[in-house]
Amino acid sequence: MNRPQIPVILALHLTALHWSASPAAPLRVHPENPRYFADASGKAVYLTGSHTWNSLQDASGDWYLPNLISARGFDAYLEFLESHHHNFIRMWTVEHSWDAGSGARYEPLPWPRTGPGTALDGRPRFDLSRFDPAYLDRLRIRVASAGRRGIYVSAMLFGGMWSTEHPNTWKGHPFNAANNINGIDGDPDREGVGNRIYTLRLPNVLAVQKATAGKIVEALNDQDNVIYEVANEVREYSTEWQYEIIRHVRAIEAQMPKRHPIGMTGYNSIPHDDLLKSPADWISPSSSGGNYREDPPPATGGKVILIDTDHLWGEGGNPRWVWKSFTRGLNPIWMERIRLSAGDLEDAARIRKAMGETRRLAERVNLARILPRGDLASTRFCLAEPGSEYIVYLPEGGEVTVDLSGAEGPLRVKWIDPVEGTVRGGAEVAGGGKRTFRAPLAGDAVLHLSRR
Repeated sequence: MNRPQIPVILALHLTALHWSASPAAPLRVHPENPRYFADASGKAVYLTGSHTWNSLQDASGDWYLPNLISARGFDAYLEFLESHHHNFIRMWTVEHSWDAGSGARYEPLPWPRTGPGTALDGRPRFDLSRFDPAYLDRLRIRVASAGRRGIYVSAMLFGGMWSTEHPNTWKGHPFNAANNINGIDGDPDREGVGNRIYTLRLPNVLAVQKATAGKIVEALNDQDNVIYEVANEVREYSTEWQYEIIRHVRAIEAQMPKRHPIGMTGYNSIPHDDLLKSPADWISPSSSGGNYREDPPPATGGKVILIDTDHLWGEGGNPRWVWKSFTRGLNPIWMERIRLSAGDLEDAARIRKAMGETRRLAERVNLARILPRGDLASTRFCLAEPGSEYIVYLPEGGEVTVDLSGAEGPLRVKWIDPVEGTVRGGAEVAGGGKRTFRAPLAGDAVLHLSRR
């Protein structure tokens, strides 16, 4: 069957951009401890924070609304993050404009609705050869606003399967042949869904995707607080497509003033090994990589790992998970609703506080030199620079034995409440062997040992 051909997309890269001079620089993988990023000064940066779905686009009719952003605006969300000492969010994007089942709508999208012709939702069709300035402007403004507050942003290039895997959301997707004027057909086999758009099978679709990724990267290249994520939820069929988008973004930024980290998310059935061997700088694995919910595997340094409750529970997590992840060299982030009243997640306030307390402690230690050393503590949750510093988490409180054989002199002892951050001092302890400590707190506790 002869299908209309998409017009050659030449106008996408013709916009003249003016790069702002800045002494700062984007994050890069830390050369000494690649479990973390490094900032412009070379300091290791630990990332943690709350993120939610409507951080970029306006949503109507969705189940998690109203929340802080829809009620009070994006700046109120940034203030909320700052108040909890968080420094990271995902900038979510949804690719479908309309859910035919629930009636929910999302805007703006990257492409303008110009027509001619009417899409399945009764509004003008999309022109995929152009970009909507409202989307790019909002993305840039919100990334810059977060940057002024010291908050790093993962900008999603594409939304993922929750826009394509279900017939009701696929009916609202711009790559549905009924919704665009360019002859783009993301469902050539008439399956009623659009997951094929996250493969290399459809050249016309890939051309639009590469142009879209390029336009977003151009718009954000001068923003030092941005990292990129190819797509948040796509299954194993997307692996080679994600690799290709990563290589494409790298090639584009090679011609620009700044380079930013690029990430790959391992949703559901993507094998963990495919993440580790990917060209990505950072990864966000699911439970295929191990028991990240109860006993997170230690980060080996092969990739920076942002571990997300969204792909472990859907909605879930607890303060113990935050501290277990931190003491295994991971960067934990929490997917939440940020509801203003009823409907917030269980233990929400304590989880937010716990993330902030891990970051406060990370800023007080030499993170570039501290490694996951579960072998040094009986609880197995330990970050250490042997001889100088030890952070030990006791999930059940009580006693812990720490191997201080590598420490020659006395060490200061501090006990930290993992949620409230209150600190209690203890008597100095001598190094040179194994030492047993009993937590003075009820419940879980953090033991911090450091050389004077």
